[in-house]
Amino acid sequence: MAERTVSDLMVERLRAWGVERIYGYSGDGINGFLEALNRAEDGPRFVQARHEENAAFMAVGHAKYGGGVGVVTSTQGPGAVHLLNGLYDAKLDGVPVVAIVGQQNRSVLGSGYMQEINLLTLFADVAAQYAVQVSAPEQLPMALDRAFRTALATRSPAVVIVPHDVQKAAAPELKAEHGIVVTAPGYRPGEVQPQADDLQVAADILNSGERVALLVGQGARHARDEVVAVAERLGAGITTSLLGKPYVDETLPYAAGTMGHLGTTASAHLLGTCDTLLIVGSNDPWTEFYPQPGQARAVQIDLDGRYLGNRYPVEVGLVGDAARTLSSLLGLLAERAETPWRDEVERHVTEWREIAERRAMVPADPVNPERVLRELDRQLPPNARVAVDVGSVVYWYARQVRVPQGVPVHLSSTLASMGCGVPYGIAAKLGAPDRPVIVLSGDGGFQMTGIAELVTVSRLWREWADPRFVVCVLNNGDLAEVTWEQREMEGEPRFPASQALPEFPYAEYAELLGLRGERVEDPDQLAAAWERALGADRPVLLEVRTDASIPLLPPFPGGAAKLDTMRGALDEEGTPDSDRARRLLDEYASHEE
Repeated sequence: MAERTVSDLMVERLRAWGVERIYGYSGDGINGFLEALNRAEDGPRFVQARHEENAAFMAVGHAKYGGGVGVVTSTQGPGAVHLLNGLYDAKLDGVPVVAIVGQQNRSVLGSGYMQEINLLTLFADVAAQYAVQVSAPEQLPMALDRAFRTALATRSPAVVIVPHDVQKAAAPELKAEHGIVVTAPGYRPGEVQPQADDLQVAADILNSGERVALLVGQGARHARDEVVAVAERLGAGITTSLLGKPYVDETLPYAAGTMGHLGTTASAHLLGTCDTLLIVGSNDPWTEFYPQPGQARAVQIDLDGRYLGNRYPVEVGLVGDAARTLSSLLGLLAERAETPWRDEVERHVTEWREIAERRAMVPADPVNPERVLRELDRQLPPNARVAVDVGSVVYWYARQVRVPQGVPVHLSSTLASMGCGVPYGIAAKLGAPDRPVIVLSGDGGFQMTGIAELVTVSRLWREWADPRFVVCVLNNGDLAEVTWEQREMEGEPRFPASQALPEFPYAEYAELLGLRGERVEDPDQLAAAWERALGADRPVLLEVRTDASIPLLPPFPGGAAKLDTMRGALDEEGTPDSDRARRLLDEYASHEE
């Protein structure tokens, strides 16, 4: 029997932490660990991505959909560098991820050896809470335990660097002696709730308000019912951050939808006219869409005290779990009868829903992307998992899809990194192979990573209990979000050399991989196409030719202030496409004026 190595010990420790899958890509610097994974008969499973960045995105998706720690591994040098984007995604969205990274032998470090870079410096910011290089076999169990506990406690990435010779060394038998730290795997979160006096002060502020708004973020993921109960008690309207969208029932008559640049007119009115604001588990950065400082008295609830008052000046910050804190607060809030404010909020919500419906049906060349998402909203399976890539598709998701309770939707929100969609979708599917997965992507994001990772889908799908994995690619041949940002923020015309995307046969490519591919160029065929895709016996790539001229107009009143700048940029472009974009911009503006 082969000698038990440090790498075998690593595998055992990962199993003790409940790790089921490790995402990554091989290389000589991590081969000792991969060989131990190969020897292990009871996991964890190694999932090979096409690129280390995508493997890191998969680890983030694993954590977001499953609630545990995502684990990714890579070799040193270029493999380690490629991890950064996914690890920053984890850091900025508050997700626990552990990266296990190889390194050259200890004996050559500092010599400028092949693929040798200073990994601790590389990861110093992204893994600021914990990054360590293992210098001796005896250090390894402690380093892994500390990495997992830190990732869970701080909801951030942690990095453990293991030189190749350490991986191959004999597994140590640890004893209690000087210079040795013996630890055990395990982490149990505590229950955090605010002081009673602070709850009372917060309740007094909320009770005194006449026009109360709730801003709900991902920190309220387990407080869905409590959010509604507080809103009902206060006669308040609710808006959400992008990350908080799946955790509020947007069919409620006072649910104003997503806030911010990609949000709704109802949310803009809610935050622009409220006199009291309750922020629950949100750190949304769109500060220009918050109430003006001094307009609203504010209370904030967050499990992490570092976020209190981070986006808006609050009078009372309550450190605590959202569900427990809202439950405690509820008993201190005065019951309100129907109020003019609630009537006003509901009127604006109704108006927004009418605007969204009209916009989805605006004729386009050939298909309006808003209608694509509108049709999905009507057919979204109640047990689906949804991944959204970054780009203009996020706007259409935020405005047109009402997420059913129990359907998790995730995207790279704060980092806003294109290319996250298919890797997230793969992690979502591996975590629940008996549930359908839908990936929503633009052509830009799909060209970045989706083309490669669709190969991974073609490799894995036959093992899934439910083979449905639908990738919807909105193909408009343009980096549309950046194009419209140039027009809105810079007052500059579209730069074709920068913005135009090369043609790619998305549907045919899926067919080459043994999947289903379908292209839609007629909006009246969308409903049937979604129905076929969601009923298929294998993964489907649904390519829809959409119109890049559909405007990404911010909600009014902020959007109104941008109109002249955007119109001027379109006039300067002076092309038939920009003329159509100008007409569509005017039509969209007329819906709100």
